[in-house]
Amino acid sequence: MLDIKADLHKILLGRNKDWSEKMLKENPELFEELAQHQNPFFLWIGCSDSRVPPNQITGTMPGDIFIHRNIANVVVHTDMNLLSVVDYGVNVLGIDHVIVCGHYGCGGVKAAMGPEFGGAAASWVRHIRDVARIHHADLDMSADEKERFDRLVELNVAEQVYDLSRTTVLRDAWTKKRKVQVHGWVYSLKDGLITDLNVTRTRYEAEEAGVDVD
Repeated sequence: MLDIKADLHKILLGRNKDWSEKMLKENPELFEELAQHQNPFFLWIGCSDSRVPPNQITGTMPGDIFIHRNIANVVVHTDMNLLSVVDYGVNVLGIDHVIVCGHYGCGGVKAAMGPEFGGAAASWVRHIRDVARIHHADLDMSADEKERFDRLVELNVAEQVYDLSRTTVLRDAWTKKRKVQVHGWVYSLKDGLITDLNVTRTRYEAEEAGVDVD
């Protein structure tokens, strides 16, 4: 952990130097190879939460994952930032595995379960409130707040997988017979493990297609 009493930005610069030296010792050609091109195997759409760093929790190296993060790993069809990342990842980098990864204990999902509030974050959280509204019957099956919280985290991931599968980028890729898969995962802060929700989409589906999480 960082020492909050110290000059934080200088600590990061020092750690960067240490990391660079360590990586060069392990693989002297690493940075030269990375400087030439990137060839990631996965596109990751995850939460901005500082406790869920994609490369660390998957044990991957720089260059392995093309990453987009936002609060609560939400896919919005008007978000040109996200759509540009998906377009570039699928059509330019040729990525066939897209992962939407949420996490238990997500602050954005928790906020969506609470009272209305102001600010820009409120508009973003509205997307998750919509997920809760759509799946209210499922959520109401449990009287335990934590169970509902965890369930909404899972349902949110499943809905974002569905919404991503409805984008024109994925539709066009599948029309061209690309074997792109969109996976839905949830990470646990308590043990560091990832669970596959088995909500993978491999084709463009009708708008009324249901979202189901076991």
